Amino acid sequence: MAQIEPQAIDEKTIGTSEGQPTLDDGLKETGSIEPRIDPAKERILLAKLDLMFTPVIMLVYLSCFLDRSNIGNVKVAGMPEDIGASNQQFSTAVSIFYATYVVFETPFAILLKKLTPRVLLSSLCIVWSLTTIFSGFIQNVGGLYTSRLVLGACEAGLFPALTLYLTTVYKRDELAKRVAYLFSCTALSGAFGGLLAYALLQMDGVAGYAGWRWVYIIEGIFSVVIAVAVWFGLPTNPAEAWFLSAEQKGIMRIRQEQTAQYMGSDELDWEEIRIAFKDPKVYLSAVIQFCQDILLYGFSTFLPAILKSAGYNSLQSNYLTVPVYMFGAIVFIAAAVASDRLRLRSPFILLANVFGIVGYIVLLTVPSNNGVRYFATFLCAVAVYNGPGLNVTWINVNVAPHYRRATSIGVQQTIANTAGIVAGQIYRTSPYKLGHSFSLGALCLAQVMVVVKMFYIRWWNTRKEKIARGEIEDTRKYKTGDRELDFKYHL
Repeated sequence: MAQIEPQAIDEKTIGTSEGQPTLDDGLKETGSIEPRIDPAKERILLAKLDLMFTPVIMLVYLSCFLDRSNIGNVKVAGMPEDIGASNQQFSTAVSIFYATYVVFETPFAILLKKLTPRVLLSSLCIVWSLTTIFSGFIQNVGGLYTSRLVLGACEAGLFPALTLYLTTVYKRDELAKRVAYLFSCTALSGAFGGLLAYALLQMDGVAGYAGWRWVYIIEGIFSVVIAVAVWFGLPTNPAEAWFLSAEQKGIMRIRQEQTAQYMGSDELDWEEIRIAFKDPKVYLSAVIQFCQDILLYGFSTFLPAILKSAGYNSLQSNYLTVPVYMFGAIVFIAAAVASDRLRLRSPFILLANVFGIVGYIVLLTVPSNNGVRYFATFLCAVAVYNGPGLNVTWINVNVAPHYRRATSIGVQQTIANTAGIVAGQIYRTSPYKLGHSFSLGALCLAQVMVVVKMFYIRWWNTRKEKIARGEIEDTRKYKTGDRELDFKYHL
């Protein structure tokens, strides 16, 4: 069944005035009246969903990325020296996080519906929060390695689960904006993390603990609080959320009917999982995401160190990250809104990456001008957040039904997040020329792969149109979900 767009109010429109069919009346009818939604009421519903769901989703991802990336803040505060870690050992600690991260992503994505978002996300959040707190008490490299492995295992399920949860709430052409809210938290965590680290480092010596230890302890406590918000804030069925009125719950049920093709059955279907593993666009997406994630993880983890190598002191290198991260988040949200309205994904990725390419070239070729190098980080931030965020949206809106999509996003993220291992190894020593060069090369490769995937998607759309018109033979091996003739892929 194709997705039904909201239509003008008429005698079949739901919830418009007295004497017309009610929501329940509309839902009970099977043939003569097709329930439609008053666009004004739908806009109010979306605003309420954004108001209630978005802060919870943003906060949990903010706390996750904060706990993951604060290792960059504590590095410039003397943590490696205190625990006796060499540069190589510290780089290994950054990379080892992704060893467990990539292993658990696909299983957690597939199990989301079975375990429910509330149980899965709350449990993982509690465990990684306690691990972050305990990280404030590590005394040696072994303790650092252990904490990073546990963090990786717990945080593996978060991003796939949150993006999949968004697909149960919003339609395809509403998704990029909401993924932008989620993904901008990687930028906001950098900004907030820089400010928080700057403040917490002033606690150096309090109760006999170094400032970097307080960074871990306080940020871990913050994450425990977020776990409680997740438990109460993310209902298993968004259509039955406690904050919706009876009329709005009815509208949500109609929206679920309209997106039935996209969502599919709630029952675990191994055939859908097998189809996802054979889908070329999943692997094209994974390669693009791998390239973009090299930037994301290298930039978000090592930006304080990059700024310190540019001549700023430890405290400056933390608080100067804030404008960079905020700029990246704002540009990403603006691009995502435009992407949804136009139902285009690839052109925005290509354009954002151009800014990143220029930024990394400046970082490599202007070694002595601190102001210019600082400006270059703003250019890099455009690609760092737009690229991976819009690419995740691109795969989410182009794969259906749910278990095929869950597997696809899990596989994409599993392959892509090995970039975290790479990022930890290429950003070793100042002035980080290897890291910047590798990031530049990854961006150029991403551009090529985006174009390849764009032509592949366009070929499929054209092929479906020709099959529907009877111009070519229908040789599709799979004819359900996103392979149905009326399912149009977003470019």
